[in-house]
This record gives sequence, structure tokens and C-alpha cells, in this order.
Amino acid sequence: MDADVIVVGGGLAGLVAARRIADEGADVRLFEREDMVGGRVRSTHEDGFTFDRGFQVMFTGYPAVETELDLDALDLRTFAPGACICRPGHRSILSDPFRDPSALTESVLNRDVTVADKLRTLKLKRELSGRSTETIFQGPDSDIESYLGSRGFSRKYIDNFAAPFYGGITLDRSLSTSKRVFEYTFKMLSEGKTAVPAGGMGAITAQLRERAEAAGVDVRTGATVTEVDADEGDVTVAVDGSSVEADAVVVATDPKAARELTAVSAIPTDAHACVTQWFSLSGRDELDAGTRLMLNATETGPNQIADHTAAAPEYAPEGVRLLSATFLGEREESDDELAALARETLESWYPERRFGDFSLEHTDRIQFAQFQQPAGFSDSLPDTRDPMGPVYLAADYTRWSSIQGAMASGRDAATAVRQDLG
Repeated sequence: MDADVIVVGGGLAGLVAARRIADEGADVRLFEREDMVGGRVRSTHEDGFTFDRGFQVMFTGYPAVETELDLDALDLRTFAPGACICRPGHRSILSDPFRDPSALTESVLNRDVTVADKLRTLKLKRELSGRSTETIFQGPDSDIESYLGSRGFSRKYIDNFAAPFYGGITLDRSLSTSKRVFEYTFKMLSEGKTAVPAGGMGAITAQLRERAEAAGVDVRTGATVTEVDADEGDVTVAVDGSSVEADAVVVATDPKAARELTAVSAIPTDAHACVTQWFSLSGRDELDAGTRLMLNATETGPNQIADHTAAAPEYAPEGVRLLSATFLGEREESDDELAALARETLESWYPERRFGDFSLEHTDRIQFAQFQQPAGFSDSLPDTRDPMGPVYLAADYTRWSSIQGAMASGRDAATAVRQDLG
């Protein structure tokens, strides 16, 4: 493909699109306004610690993960299935006994959900295993809470497990998110592993950048695109005060910027926010949740706490544990006030332990962590070709808010460019 193509935005979608278009023989330049690529998926390394931008994990069952990444090179560290349900003075393990045999007895005896709930979970697992991922986003939709209720799940299951667990995935503890997202992620959790690279989630985008540059992509960071002017033949991009012409442009920016650059009103801009704090704790003694997520069964304090060094000891210096606590929404409390609340919550879950050396190391306040995905949301999302002229969209908001959605959208944009210019 003999063409000049510009990609605006260096997140997952932009990097995948750029590499795939370059593989077709086009000359590709990628402009990223930040000093580093990655978008919402990146990591900070300080004083021997690795802090991902918010609590993030990767589902290895995602089809795009398998096709776009070299998983062996990422040196993945995995979390155990299921979770530890926590409230003051109480902890219980709930897991998939077929994938986590060590938790069989605890899961069978768990009273935070009913026996019928456990049987319905297994039934749902079998049902979704027989469905393709494409069919999940088709047909009637509803919110997650209504969906679980219609399948007979108890109030205990919804309040004690589904609300905090899927609240963490969708950043929506009210479970008003589309049941399509629930079914897709439930299927991926059942069929793959939940993992992070040993070097942090930023290793994913670092690898995508390396693969893009190896394909010939010219990646330029600190370059801000302020205008995309398209007609039927070609397109001009204003970047840092200069005009650059191209045969096609792929817009892979955040939703607000994408709307401004393309005038596509269908791009969703309503967001879920979160605050993730990272804490050090001396000693390598694991909490009894192990590599499982600790879910807050109450609505006070963080939605979940995770012991990252239990799964990935590389996230902290030798002899130090690194825990994250994620609060949903935009919080008015100061960093120190949230840290105090996180410590109080953890101490209430583990009254037999002391956390005197529980120390705040890093805080991320993420105003746009996901776009909102209520029932029926996917029926009105923009298409890759919605912008005027030879301009294309590549971002999770053309599919659904996830690593899968972002990388798959990059592939979609590359395919559209190839078909139209090839």
C-alpha cells in the first residue's frame, strides 16, 4: 500500500493500528501529545516500585491479546481466580473449584453466597463457554443487576460478590452497566488467566511501540494535533503549529479530543472515574487472600484492595509488599484522608494484624477511566468510518471499554484503511 498515513494518539488502539498499517507498506507517522505512549495503560517506576495507572490487569483470554502481543516476552504474573470477600472481622474465599482446586473446601463452605448461587454460576459458565464472543454483543440487553436477578441469583450474591467484583471491572458498583460487558468478561475470566507483566502494565504498550517501530512507524511523542481537516481526496493535520498532509488519518485519541477533531457526536464522553492508591508494607508475609482480589462487601472505604507483590514480587523492592486500593468515582477527600480510610478498612478486615508501617507511596486520580456503558450502549457507538473524508476512528469507544476493545479497534481501523487505500 503506497500511502502516507498519520495516526493521532499512542494508546493501545493507535499503536496497533499504526503497526498493522505499516505492515501493509504504508509510511506511517504517529503523533502522541504526552511524553510517553500508552494512554490509560502505562506504569510509573519509582524507587524500585512499579505503579500501574490505576488498578489494571490483563485477561489472557482476550482474542486481541493473543494476536497482538507476545505473551511470553511479557513475562506474565497471574492472579488466582475468584476473590476474598471482606467486611469488618470477616473474610471468605469464593473461587472456581475447577480452576482453583486449592480453594475447593473454602468455596464450597462459603456462606456469603448461597449454594444455589454457586450452582447457577457453574451453569452460566457452561452456557457462555458455548457462545462466541461475537454473539454476546447481539440481541436484547439489560443492566447487570437485572440480568443476575432474572437468572435467579440471590441478593447475597449480588451485594457480597457481584457488586464489588464487577464494580471493580466496570467502575460501576450499582451494576447499571450492560450485561453484555458482564457476559464477555465472565467468559474471559473463565477461559483465561488474569495477569500483569512482571514489568507492569506499561510493558504492554512498550512492546506495542517496539513492534510498531520495527514495522517502520515513526513514533513522535510530545506532539499535539489540534486540527484534522479532511476532504474527499486527502487530509491535513495541524500538529504543533505546522501542517502535515496525508492520504489518511486514524484518530485514536481520548473521547473528548476525538470529538473535537472529527465532529463525530456519537463518541461517548460520559465517564466513570476512580482513585487508586499504592501502599508499601514491610515484610514478605502474604495476607491470607494470597493472589486473590480482596473485595469490600460494604460500601465504606475502597472497592477493592490487591496485594500485587503476592502475584508479582517485581513490583516492589526486596522485603517490601505493595498493595493497591481503588476507590470508585471522583473522591473529594485528600490523598492522606483516602489513605487513612484504606488503612482503617484493611485493619477492620484483619483485626488480628497490625499495619503500623502501611505507607502511601503513590496516588492516581483518573477522571476518565472508562466511558459509561449502560444497557444498550453498544448499539449507538460510532463506527470506524464515521468521520468525514479519509479519516478513521480507532479506540475502545468504537467497541467497548477494555484492552480487548482498544486493540480490536486498532485492527478494525487498519483494515478500513487498507480496503479504502490499498
